[in-house]
Amino acid sequence: LFKCLLFFQKYSKCDCEVTATSRHYVDRLFDPDPQKVLQGVIDMKNAVIGNNKQKANLIVLGAVPRLLYLLQQSSSSLELRTECAVVLGSLAMGTENNIKSLVDCHIIPALLQGLLCPELIFIEVCLRCLRTVFISPVTPVQLLYTDPTVIPHLMSLLSRSQRTQEYITQIFSHCCKTPEHQTVLFNHGAIQNIAPLLISPSYKVRMQALKCFSVLAYENTQVSMTLVNVLVDGELLSQVFVRMMQRDQPIEMQLTAAKCLTYMCRAGAIRTDDSCVVLKTLPCLVRMCSKEHLLEERVEGAETLAYLMEPDVELQRIASTTDHLVAMLADYFKYPSSVSAITDIKRLDHDLKHAHELRQAAFKLYASLGSNDEDIRKKITETENMMDRIVSGLSESSIKVRLAAVRCLHSLSRSVQQLRTSFHDHAVWRPLMKLLQNAPDEVLVMASSTLCNLLLEFSPSKEPILESGVIELLCSLTQSDSPALRVNGIWALMNMAFQAEQKVKVEIVRSLGTEQLFRLLSDPDSNVLMKTLGLLRNLLSTRPHIDQIMSSHGKQIMQAVTLILEAEHSIEVKEQTLCILANIADGNTAKELIMTNDDMLQKIKYYMGHSNVKLQLAATFCISNLIWNEEDGSQERQDKLREMGFVDILHKLTQASDPNLCDRAKTAMQQYLA
Repeated sequence: LFKCLLFFQKYSKCDCEVTATSRHYVDRLFDPDPQKVLQGVIDMKNAVIGNNKQKANLIVLGAVPRLLYLLQQSSSSLELRTECAVVLGSLAMGTENNIKSLVDCHIIPALLQGLLCPELIFIEVCLRCLRTVFISPVTPVQLLYTDPTVIPHLMSLLSRSQRTQEYITQIFSHCCKTPEHQTVLFNHGAIQNIAPLLISPSYKVRMQALKCFSVLAYENTQVSMTLVNVLVDGELLSQVFVRMMQRDQPIEMQLTAAKCLTYMCRAGAIRTDDSCVVLKTLPCLVRMCSKEHLLEERVEGAETLAYLMEPDVELQRIASTTDHLVAMLADYFKYPSSVSAITDIKRLDHDLKHAHELRQAAFKLYASLGSNDEDIRKKITETENMMDRIVSGLSESSIKVRLAAVRCLHSLSRSVQQLRTSFHDHAVWRPLMKLLQNAPDEVLVMASSTLCNLLLEFSPSKEPILESGVIELLCSLTQSDSPALRVNGIWALMNMAFQAEQKVKVEIVRSLGTEQLFRLLSDPDSNVLMKTLGLLRNLLSTRPHIDQIMSSHGKQIMQAVTLILEAEHSIEVKEQTLCILANIADGNTAKELIMTNDDMLQKIKYYMGHSNVKLQLAATFCISNLIWNEEDGSQERQDKLREMGFVDILHKLTQASDPNLCDRAKTAMQQYLA
């Protein structure tokens, strides 16, 4: 106890001394002698370097408002104003709380005002301080765009010195977060002003300019299309980026140049089969995935490569055979290995804390690699312990790893072979169902998409999933505010209803409820509407099921069909609706709901004469089912439809140019002739 008291006294005394010293520094800022104020600021500058405790004390004691006051006074000497900016920059290099305090004291407008000073030395220290403030994640980047004169003024300062070039481009790259920001910078000449900096003698300037182009080009067609035609000292910008990817360049530069070309390619400015993509960018990114690189480099390389080839099957095939990439990624799950070359303990500690980022990147890249090609999917699932790793990834504490793992699973679930083998052997449906119980929407969307594939008719997982009570879960998804979740919920139910037993169909209708079913049929999202129609079509298949469902819900279903056929909908929606009507017409008793509805028969007649062949086919199929000879009451139905002029229409359709429509009409006519 005595030792503890001594310790407490010692450190309390130390804190008091620091506070007293800090108070002394702040008091000196108010001295009436300008020379003493200057010396006080210089002493404060020396005291705060590397001392976060001192920085925090000075901020608490009110040093910042006084420093900002002195910085903005025209009566202050240039040296004093410069030293104030230096101290503020040093305070900004402390904790995030320091940054928040500085921003709350309105440091940004004060420093931006300082940029109007003609003196270069003062402009540079203001920019350096602004750079430090803006690169912090707690600073609202929108503050750079509040005053519309700021960006053009920063552009004009780019030519002043290498320091202004470095700081301004770094500010731009950190503050360009949205398409609106990209547009503002683009409209104020960012490309023309920054492009020449790519051949600056200063590495820092070249690097910051490169980073600036990477954030400007990301998912921006306008910027990317402009960049592809830019010349730098007579050389196309894309070739400048290619030179920056050469192995003799620093890794940071290689990676950022590869990102620029990746974003330009994804935006459609560069073809996916262009040599600068296939022979330079892709191999560079694959190279970054190898284990001799730092963790951050491997993560960035894998994620950028995944983004580059995501929509292009040919790039996926090339990547899968480059440098044994599929096997190389398996190392991402073994990090750090027992034979790790890391000797720096701090680095090892950092990497252990961030190893989950490697797993996330590997899952993303595997997902991209396997999104189209069956052979690549097979290669991935045959990689050592791959399915076990995915299953483990689905329950990791990191939400980002869980999302990447389920993305990978979704990609592999597009394979019929994998659904029948690996997915069944590892019972992946169990962790997937667990993931669906309580997850953010982003994870739910991907997990429910995967579940849709696991519920396909040929998937061995379908039965155990059904037994796990999934119907209630999927029905709840259809009530989500998210259109993507509503689509996936109804899509999974649609797959489940395909060729299902009657008890499953009845359970779907019971759990979903007719009110919700018809609410989905008027959903503003066309994808939701299409999948709901698909569900209805699958529910209304096989005669006993058709008759049973229509006997309970026929009136509402016919009303919904009428509304859709009368409203402004796409050809696909109307075709699907007519196919549902054709299914109803195939029922033993259900077909009477059509035959006793003259308004509906007129609609079918209208669509038989429609200009779109798909709609004509579906409508003709409906009539064919109504007049089929082998069913009770066929003669009466044929007579009624003849009176309404359907035979004349069928006769015309037997001369149709479309062979399918012609054959369907002839088949229907044969029912009359039999």
